[in-house]
Amino acid sequence: MAEAHQAVAFQFTITPEGIDLQLSYQALNQIYLSGVRSWKKRVSRMRNRVIKGVFPASPSSWLFVAIGILATMYMQSDPSMGLIAKIQHLHVSLSAQGQTMVSALVFSTLLWLSLILALRFCLKLLLSYHQWMFEQHGRISNTTKVWVTLVRLFSSRKPLLYSYQTSLPHLPVPTIKDTLSRYLESVRPLLTDPEFERMTRLANQFESNLGNRLQRYLKLKALWATNYVSDWWEEYIYLRSRSPIMVNSNYYGMDFLYVTPTPVQAARAGNTITALLLYRRKVNREELKPVRLHSTVIPLCAAQCERMFNTTRTPGTETDVLQHWQDSEFVAVYHKGRFFRLWVYRAGRLLSPREIEYQIQKILDDPSPPLPGEEKLGALTAGDRIPWAQTRKQYFSSGVNKRSLDAIERAAFFITLDDEEQGMKGDDPAGNLDRYYTLATDAFQLGYTEDGHCKGEVERSLPHPQRLVWDIPSEVQTQALSSLAVAQALADDVDCHVFPFREFGKGRIKKCRISPDAFIQISLQLAYYRDRCGFCLTYEASMTRLFREGRTETVRSCSNESSAFIKALEAGEGEEKCRRLFRLASEKHQNLYRMAMTGAGIDRHLFCLYVVSKYLGVDSPFLKEVLSEPWRLSTSQTPVQQMELFDLKNHPDYISLGGGFGPVADDGYGVSYIIVGEDMINFHVSSKHSFSETDSHRFGAQISKALQDIMTLLSADTKTPSKGAAQSQSKKLL
Repeated sequence: MAEAHQAVAFQFTITPEGIDLQLSYQALNQIYLSGVRSWKKRVSRMRNRVIKGVFPASPSSWLFVAIGILATMYMQSDPSMGLIAKIQHLHVSLSAQGQTMVSALVFSTLLWLSLILALRFCLKLLLSYHQWMFEQHGRISNTTKVWVTLVRLFSSRKPLLYSYQTSLPHLPVPTIKDTLSRYLESVRPLLTDPEFERMTRLANQFESNLGNRLQRYLKLKALWATNYVSDWWEEYIYLRSRSPIMVNSNYYGMDFLYVTPTPVQAARAGNTITALLLYRRKVNREELKPVRLHSTVIPLCAAQCERMFNTTRTPGTETDVLQHWQDSEFVAVYHKGRFFRLWVYRAGRLLSPREIEYQIQKILDDPSPPLPGEEKLGALTAGDRIPWAQTRKQYFSSGVNKRSLDAIERAAFFITLDDEEQGMKGDDPAGNLDRYYTLATDAFQLGYTEDGHCKGEVERSLPHPQRLVWDIPSEVQTQALSSLAVAQALADDVDCHVFPFREFGKGRIKKCRISPDAFIQISLQLAYYRDRCGFCLTYEASMTRLFREGRTETVRSCSNESSAFIKALEAGEGEEKCRRLFRLASEKHQNLYRMAMTGAGIDRHLFCLYVVSKYLGVDSPFLKEVLSEPWRLSTSQTPVQQMELFDLKNHPDYISLGGGFGPVADDGYGVSYIIVGEDMINFHVSSKHSFSETDSHRFGAQISKALQDIMTLLSADTKTPSKGAAQSQSKKLL
């Protein structure tokens, strides 16, 4: 829109009398208002930098320090112990009184900055304390009680979204000995005695020879870098992968389970786009509250919010690159094989939901067909990365193709308008869930009119959505069809089963004094054992956002304790023994999860040691074998967010199914689950049709049965407290 305004704002013609300049004041006004919005954002960012820069103090605290110093000097006392007098000698051009005043203000500023650094250092020390996680129920130490008081004191102000970033501790590097010990313990239930003895020898050889050398380099990186894992993890696990992103990397999110807020597609898109843009505005202005550990005052790293919008992944022959732009005033829209640019700001004002609906309806009503090669063009991004990188460089680096691709890549985000309705409707609602992908909007905040349209008025002079133009040669069309075939084969191979488990939820699990996550993870172990007649290396994603730029760590859920319980249960041993073994397995899982959260995991440390070995050009048989082990059961819990926006008890139909991902191993399962409310757990199970021994529907049935069997076992014994309640007790204290 800005380019169009510039084109019509200044028009001139050359006549015999000279140049006849014509100005469009309406267009100039649009440009002026857009510029005002841009400057407001710059001022806001500058203001936020100042507020974050002095956190945990406030900018106004400087005034109190300065007044305190001046008041002390007025009382004929020198709080600087001679420093103010030394500073006075630097102001020879001022009067004596002026020198004193300026010197006092300079000293006050230096003292204020020193206090800020001291406060920040103290806050970092406080946030480095994690022992509270491991304390048992009813046995909170005095140290933890004092720590809680101090953390609350530092959290009394209203911080911005990123205020805590510089105060978060750095992720610690575990010792080689501890990591290897934990690794060997994790693989013990998966190996025979000879296999375990062999792996133990490899680990000991690695520790005594190459391991310590690699560890020294890694510690050096940890001293220099903000996080010794995150940049390598992003580059080597994500960006350097040359296989298709779809299924292998991307995840999906799903809409409300039982409710469709409106039957009008354009209205749903209007509210969804508005909700996302309002959220982006809060992120940009840092108006969102800092993310905290659930039910506590402990802050988590918010770095992942920085590239949530205005970001694209540009392909390369060896590695992809993430590109981020500070702002974008438009979104990209795809409908029936055509691409559009939709401006969502006009004269610096965000369009209302009704206006965005009006613009979306124009796209839906547009009868124009796709240009030659345009309909399948998006498939280039869904195939292998190298062909897309080569095609992009050759055919999309200049001209009309570059301009149109820039409009997509620089958009705030991308919207696809489907041709067919999805959801819990039709003759097969359960089957529809397995094909349902879409994004939920915030129906409670924006809402709809009685006839299903967005609220608000429409400015009829809005410019039409801009149809993007392409010049697609036959070579590109051929490559698009090839990439589409790769993506289609990958998608068709995914066996996805989504189902809600309604028999019970976390409410009943908690009555058994068991962590809901531990309960579900052990149930997944039991389901896999019954499905495949054995145990496997299991991945559960845990977060390390207690540390700056922390991402994830692996919890190896298959433990000696969980294996012992499952064997006893399947062998038909006594219920009392099985209950005792289950509680031991639950406590072990909780401990593994806490260790992963506090930087004492296994896999990220070994991964970084492997990267160092590659940089040094040395091979490690131990690391090579460890990193090639397949994760046949990959699991993750989807956290429930934005629960403060609506009351689930009063609106039980507004339940989201969460999201999921593809299987990590070709012969394995991917399982995502979301614990919703007190009485429901939603599961997403994925596998591959190409491996005949896996079946997502069969495994889903095994999960349901395992959950019920374990609950039946525990239902007769709900009095014995578990150490697993330690974390919840500490959270109550926090």
